[in-house]
Amino acid sequence: MTSPATPAYRRLSVEQRRGQLIEAALGLFAHRTPEDVSLDDVAGAAGVSRPLVYRYFPGGKQQLYEAALRSSAEALNRCFAEPLAGPPMERLGRVLDRYLLFVEGHGAGFSALLRGGSVVETPQTSAIVDEVRRAAAEQILLHLGVERPGLRLDMLVRTWIAAVEAASLIWLGGGRRPPAAELRDWMVDHLVALLTVTGAGDEETRRVVGRLLAQERPGGPVAALAHRLIPVVGEAAHLL
Repeated sequence: MTSPATPAYRRLSVEQRRGQLIEAALGLFAHRTPEDVSLDDVAGAAGVSRPLVYRYFPGGKQQLYEAALRSSAEALNRCFAEPLAGPPMERLGRVLDRYLLFVEGHGAGFSALLRGGSVVETPQTSAIVDEVRRAAAEQILLHLGVERPGLRLDMLVRTWIAAVEAASLIWLGGGRRPPAAELRDWMVDHLVALLTVTGAGDEETRRVVGRLLAQERPGGPVAALAHRLIPVVGEAAHLL
């Protein structure tokens, strides 16, 4: 009886092999924190030996983690890319759809990316996370039509990004969580509300709000929010 043939060793280029190992690591980080993932785990997931992992990542787990983090950051940055066409808040909704899909698919790896505080955190990993936040801010400002924001508007955008990150982490960890579409709509409403309130006391933001409203369509996200706010504002009318 002939014994089964041993699967042939698959030769990959250096970049292909590195990519394979990074994908294996990302798959593990999607369900476990970096502290709980060993090089043996990565080797097993990739179907290779531990020495082979070291050959491509001589810095060991730290170097592999930073490479995986960089790969996640690049994928997350791609979520922010959206053509400058159509109503701005609808564009933002599509960005958030991709963002939340990424968040849900990466689980613990996403938490590790944003939370920091990990035993494998270094200035390099912190810089990668900062780059993601900076790229997100630049994309939001691009859709707001602002190249060099003033202090108030810059703080507003960064505050909103921090709130989105916090909400995403809570959403991931919550036992009872709203559907992604509901969370997306809430995040869009949050930005509109921040812009409106800030615009009441900041001329630059007021002009931004005016431009945005001119591009929104009847029945769109901004109009829907305004409709929902009417009864809430009406309850405070006696204070005026």
